[in-house]
Amino acid sequence: MTSSSSVGIALKQEGISYMAGSELPCVIVSIMRGGPGLGGIQPSQADYFQATRGGGNGDYHVIVFAPESIQETVDLMKEAFDIADQYRNPVMILADGLIGQMMESVDMDKPAKKRDIKPKKYATTGTDFHEGRNIITSVFLDPIELENHNLALQAKYHEVEKNEVRFELTNMDQAEYVIVAYGTSARICRSAIETLADQGIKVGMIRPISLWPFPKKAFEHIPATCKGLLVTEMSMGQMIDDVKIANKGKFPIAFYGRTGGVVPEPEEIVEAILHFNEKVVESWFVMNVVKG
Repeated sequence: MTSSSSVGIALKQEGISYMAGSELPCVIVSIMRGGPGLGGIQPSQADYFQATRGGGNGDYHVIVFAPESIQETVDLMKEAFDIADQYRNPVMILADGLIGQMMESVDMDKPAKKRDIKPKKYATTGTDFHEGRNIITSVFLDPIELENHNLALQAKYHEVEKNEVRFELTNMDQAEYVIVAYGTSARICRSAIETLADQGIKVGMIRPISLWPFPKKAFEHIPATCKGLLVTEMSMGQMIDDVKIANKGKFPIAFYGRTGGVVPEPEEIVEAILHFNEKVVESWFVMNVVKG
């Protein structure tokens, strides 16, 4: 396991690519702070691309989970090691600096999901059950051999996409608008949803828990009553790219984000919903940042 925040994770990208290529399991904790460059130490969600697209070389994926609470962080950490072991692939727990510094009560004894993980053919367990050397490497100098290795990796990633997609749906029935948010942004949006409900506006929420694989199936639950999607991030808009793919052009998409370590207030999300229709001019747009 390794952990860092933003700049530190950027420095580890070569090693992450090597581990994905060598099929070595590991757990990475990334606590996002403001950037680019040295940036600042305040909370951010501007490393979505870094986590889900990867900064290393080659055709590889890191499995990424984004908790919204300390309890969920602990629960995902327990699973992360088994998931990494099962798929022999890096798993990242991606949280922003607010969650990274938060204190909440936690049930440490909550049981984790049990997985059927096959025994490994490690040298320390003897060589009676296999022949030859078990060489772990990411170097394949023959192009066909490297292509076959990449095809095997892609087959594994397809299994991850089938089995490890996670999301949470909130108030989707008859929703007039649907917010898409993860991590701290989702917690803030919950308060905004309650305020809007008091005003007679029904707003649902899709909260992606797995950022890769991204929960495209969650968008199949959007009701016909929906007038549009509001993507909320503590960045200038990164997850919105995946939302546009999952949306398939069905609903107008709006974006509201704060960046540089600024954490949005619930009132800002309320205003973004209230002014949704006034702002939509194309399939998606960026709302002006509310300045106090």
